[in-house]
Order: sequence, then C-alpha cells, then structure tokens
Amino acid sequence: MTMQNTPLLMSRILGRGAELDPGVEVVTAQANGVHRQTLKQTWERAQQLANALKAHGIETGDRIASFMWNNYRHLELYQGVPSMGCVLHTLNIRLSPADLEYIINHAGDRIIFADEDLLPLLEPLWGKIPCVELLVICRHGEGGESSFENQIDYEDFIAGHEPAFDWPDIPETAPMGLCYTSGTTGNPKGVMYTNRSTYLHTLTESLTDSMGLSALDSLLGIVPMFHAMGWGLPFAASMLGTKQVYPHRFMTPDSFLNLMEQEEVTISAGVPTIWQGVRAALEANPDKYDLSKLDRLTCGGSAPPVEMMRWYWNTFEIEMIQGWGMTETNPLGTLSRKVSKRSQVGISEDQQFENIAKAGLAMPGLEIEIFDEEWKPLPHDGEAVGELCIRGPWIASEYFNDPQPEKFHNGWLVTGDVAKMDADQYVIICDRSKDMIKSGGEWISSVDLENHIVGMPEIAQAAVVAQPHPKWDERPVALVIMAEGQSLDQAAVIEHCSKVFAKWQLPDEVIAVESLPLGPTGKIEKKTIRANMDKEGYKLPDLR
Repeated sequence: MTMQNTPLLMSRILGRGAELDPGVEVVTAQANGVHRQTLKQTWERAQQLANALKAHGIETGDRIASFMWNNYRHLELYQGVPSMGCVLHTLNIRLSPADLEYIINHAGDRIIFADEDLLPLLEPLWGKIPCVELLVICRHGEGGESSFENQIDYEDFIAGHEPAFDWPDIPETAPMGLCYTSGTTGNPKGVMYTNRSTYLHTLTESLTDSMGLSALDSLLGIVPMFHAMGWGLPFAASMLGTKQVYPHRFMTPDSFLNLMEQEEVTISAGVPTIWQGVRAALEANPDKYDLSKLDRLTCGGSAPPVEMMRWYWNTFEIEMIQGWGMTETNPLGTLSRKVSKRSQVGISEDQQFENIAKAGLAMPGLEIEIFDEEWKPLPHDGEAVGELCIRGPWIASEYFNDPQPEKFHNGWLVTGDVAKMDADQYVIICDRSKDMIKSGGEWISSVDLENHIVGMPEIAQAAVVAQPHPKWDERPVALVIMAEGQSLDQAAVIEHCSKVFAKWQLPDEVIAVESLPLGPTGKIEKKTIRANMDKEGYKLPDLR
C-alpha cells in the first residue's frame, strides 16, 4: 500500500483557521484605537491581493518585498504571497540605506509594500534599485508621501479583485520566503525558505512540547515580522485559527500591556530587551494592568537573564520559554521550558529554572552536535565546549546566490555559536564565537557574566565585551545601564560576580552608561560597542 504524495504547500494550511473558525479576530493597534477584521476577511483579502499581483504580471517565483510593521496587511502578505507561489521578502526596517540597497537588488524585488510612516526611510534608495517597478503604500490615516514615480495605495491595488484564488500546484521545494541576516561582517546573506521547510516548521512550532501554540490562544506578535518570518508565528496562528494581535508601530511597553489586557492575550514572543522594558513598566505601575489571561512568554534572540524569568513567574505565574535559533534555522532550533520531560515532573522550582537557563532541547526532526576544531564530536557532559552545528528539514544548506562554504560542513550548518551539551541533551550557549573573550589562553563567556550582573536589582541591562590587553590578549569590561534611581557601585558588582566566577574571569572594569546600541532585531550590538569604545567616552582603562 502506498500513501498519497501530497506536496507540502503553505497554501494548503494557511487558510485552515479562517475555514474552521472564520470569526476569530486579527487586531492591530492604530493611532486611534484598534483595527479589527476576521480571519475569514484576512484570508479573502489575501486572495484579492494574489489576484492583484497576478493582474500586475507577477509570476511564480517572483520576489515581493514588505517594508512594514506587524499589522493586518502584513499578515495578508504572509498568507497570499507564498500561497500563490511567490516569495515574500521581508525587509528589515532598521537596516541602513546601503544594506537595504544591496538586499533589494540582490533579491531582485519587483514590488515593495511599505507602511506610510516608513516611506522616508526608502527615499534615499530611489534611483538605486532599478528592479523595483511598483511601490504599494499601506495607509493608516497618518499621512506620508513618497517621490517614487510608480506608486499605488494598497486598498486601491486590491480593490475590485475576486476574494478567491486558485492556488497553483507547485513543487514543495519551491521558495516562499526570503530573509537576510542582520549582518555581521560583509554583505547581509539571504536565506531562502521553501514551502516544505516552512510547512514542517509550522507544524513543529505548534506541538504541545514546542511553543504549544493553540487555537485557544490569543497571540500578541511583538517579534518583528521582518525578523526570521516573525519566528514563524503568523503562519502557525493562521493555520490553527489563533486570535492574532499586532502592535503595528506602537512598540512601547504600555502599548503591549494595554493590548494584553484588552485582547485577553495568552502568549507573546519577543527579545529579552522587550521583556525587560515590560517588567519596568509593571514595576512602576504594579496594579495598572490585568494580566490574568497571560500564560507564557517566548523569549529568543539572545539569552534572557534567569532572574527576569523567575520574576515573571513569581509575580504573575507567567512562564518564560527560552528559544534558540537563527535566520538560517527558519528560526526554531531549540526550546527550553521549566519542565520538558516526564522524568522532570517532580523536580524543584530551582531545578526548573536551571532548565530554562539553558537554550533547550532540539526540536523534533533536528539534529544538533558540538564539534572541536578538527570536526570531531565532543562529549555531552556539560563541560566540553565546541562549535554548535545543526541539520534538519528546515535548516539552510546554502545562502541565496552567495556561496559561503565555511558556513556549511558535511551537511551541517555551522552556527557561529560556541556551546556545550549536557547529559540530558540540553544545549547551553556559551557565546557567539566572536563574543567569547580569550584571556591568557582561557575562554570567558560574556553571556554568563552579563546574566549574572543583571541579576542585581540595581542593574537593568549589561553588556560584557573584550578589551585588548598587552599581557592577557583580552580582558572583560562590563557596560551597565542602572535601574531608575540607582547609582553604580563597581566594587559591589565585582563582589557579586566573584561568588560565581574565578578571579581571572571577573571584569577589569564596570562602567555605567545611559544606553547600549541595539541592532536591527533588538539585540545588544557588541560589535558597535567594540568599534566605538573610545569614541563613546567609556573611559576604559588604558590596557594597550
């Protein structure tokens, strides 16, 4: 007996929620109140959009770019563009004009959809991106103009088109999404997702032992839809029939908290700096918001401080789920929950928080290994540290039109993360390889130091970077943002660190700063800190 060989196409699952529970809402924050439409209306508008693109001459495989916040029209693009066999290229609105120019031309985007308030960011590009033939402007009643010669309003673009589209039968390996890495060195690198890879990622993300996303949830999507396809959550929520809530451009803790209360949000996802900001707002007004429906927060992008995760649990019984992944992994690679295994059912709360201090367990379908410099696997003993590599059906095997053989080895993606694995098969990220500090031939994890320092109530954020040293090659220096009303006591920070770290691992200096540079996805930009050490007047010790 043989089974049906049905291609794994996004068009077969993205309309499922609209069909099963058509009245479920998609809610978007606006300048005046919120915009509401149903999943059924969203799916029909996605099909109008597909018809409009087809009428314009867009063909299978063409790249369609979005330059947008998280909102209902962006969700329509998420549903309609991949389903019609085209590629949604989500442009990061925080990139420089030079990076955007390179990415748009490299991708060959034919159309850009842009929210009106972001139009000024595109102005420097006109005349430099000849592949773009049309600008579709998404208006929210706030004004905004563009000098681009060929433009149309989104609603005018889809108006009059049928709310039904005959989705094409295409190979499951056909591309459907394109994201570029937020750049480390050289030009950003493109990762092309296929229907098959994203279909499998969507199913896995919805597993109970994964994020546990459910049709019963109300999801506040804070992680940008231009960052690794919004961690895949818009796809999973559309498939399941989950209520979706989007903040649009109103990316402030108060806006998030108001939406959480008003829309009975049960789950949300964002980077650690988001949850630090939300915590500060809650501490400033402890009784202002009703978060009784909020059940769990997914945190990724960089390691969240355990002290913060414990605070959310102790204060609100909100579970924080730590995830690890990259643009190249679609992005879900590992997840860690307080209790992840049957054998952990009786463990203490301290042990539960030891679990979520780790990057987590590999998602079903993925293989993860750590290798030494000669590509020999290292023991999973919680001690051996090596290069973290990953492979599986939604992991990139190459970059889009940009061979980078050093990033791929014998079928493994070389992640650039330094990690260890323990006997329970948890991945523990030690650092990005470029952020590890090598002092006197020994490695120091900047991430471990940062998380320990942020455990002090006086300190809101911390970044630990390497400073050149004539004798030890490099020494750690900590930059900290103090909590409101607090002043830095450097000796107290060093003393706090000395309880856990060896003397040679302690920071040489702790410096209070007003702010830390954030990258395009909200992560602290250590390369910017290192590049601007002296320019920013950080009064670093003269170690050269």
